[in-house]
Amino acid sequence: MMGSRHDLRPSVLDLADDEVLMPGLVDTHVHVNEPGRTHWEGFATATLAAAAGGVTTLIDMPLNSIPPTVDVAALHVKRRAAAGRCSVDVGFWGGAVPASLAELPAMHAAGVFGFKCFLVDSGVPEFPPLGSDGLAAAMRQVAGLGSLLVVHAEDAAVIASARPPDTGSLLGTAYSSFLRTRPPDAEVAAISTLVDLARATGARVHVLHLSSAAAVPLLAAAQADGVPVTAETCPHYLALAAERIGSGATQFKCCPPIRDQANSELLWAALGAGVIGCVVSDHSPCPPELKDLDLGDFGTAWGGISSVQLGLPVTWTQARRRGHDLADVARWMAAGPAALAGLSAKGGIAPGKDADLVAFAPDETFVVEPGQLRTRHRLTPYAGQQLNGEVRRTWLRGSDVGSHQPTGRLLTRN
Repeated sequence: MMGSRHDLRPSVLDLADDEVLMPGLVDTHVHVNEPGRTHWEGFATATLAAAAGGVTTLIDMPLNSIPPTVDVAALHVKRRAAAGRCSVDVGFWGGAVPASLAELPAMHAAGVFGFKCFLVDSGVPEFPPLGSDGLAAAMRQVAGLGSLLVVHAEDAAVIASARPPDTGSLLGTAYSSFLRTRPPDAEVAAISTLVDLARATGARVHVLHLSSAAAVPLLAAAQADGVPVTAETCPHYLALAAERIGSGATQFKCCPPIRDQANSELLWAALGAGVIGCVVSDHSPCPPELKDLDLGDFGTAWGGISSVQLGLPVTWTQARRRGHDLADVARWMAAGPAALAGLSAKGGIAPGKDADLVAFAPDETFVVEPGQLRTRHRLTPYAGQQLNGEVRRTWLRGSDVGSHQPTGRLLTRN
């Protein structure tokens, strides 16, 4: 039986013998880039790709669009850009930058799900990082509002000291050269700072896109002490490995970086132990020319991976090899992110929840062909890879996403 709290009319759903019914995924880390950089992605293409990958709810990051979502006026601009273009439900993070800290209460009242900040250069000048004083001020405000701070946690000083002198923007085509510029210590130092401030202020803090397993013991100890700090990782950190990235393969560049296979196995262990609670895409697309594939220099290429459509099969392919089941994947990719954002109607199949559902064939295999992706640009590090698990159909509040005009809603914090 299908239906939702918004539509109580029941209907019957028949699945194929090789399909299972999963809750719609919740992806709390997506860069849609509209308005201002819509040629990078946009709500129409991003949400179509999300639906094709079994994602029924996404929360848009406040940067890479112009204007960035750092005040209520910019939030209104973002909502107008998204209205009528979304095939899945969409919510919004607010941005915490040095000039916007006074705007946090108004954005909270306007319904953002929390606030994103950087501790290192974001890559775009209109979204600068917070220094130590700004971070402390933001955390005090977040604690007072009862909100959530989600943080790109790399320490700027550690990264500055790791970059070779006199290289300018060039690093060369060897992935190892880029990897040395984003050392694990940068994540450890930043997360140590966040834990100390969370302990002092009581603010809820979430570590975005954890790539370094060296920070896991720090997170585990803080969580055991009751410090309100959580963490996510991404499919590319779980499925890809530095030692398999070829020369000039800048489609693999992201920040923080993909590390080695041994590190990946430790991230899997942290997922299994519950220290990491979410797997989300960090979908960060750009036009192919910004990946600088002709030169193949890891210093000049844009850092971001386009993956919102492939996250479920990528994660499932790796999870099943390690003895995890689909219930684990649903917890990491649906229930966990929904709980993080306070989306009580999302992330599960139960009375009272939205009928956001996915027909998934876990034993089906396919080869990633970029031409079949629904994103605006089809450059992907997964091209040519064989994956397990095919999304056959996706329903949003009981309606087949592929059978109607976009009906995704713009969500606000409950």
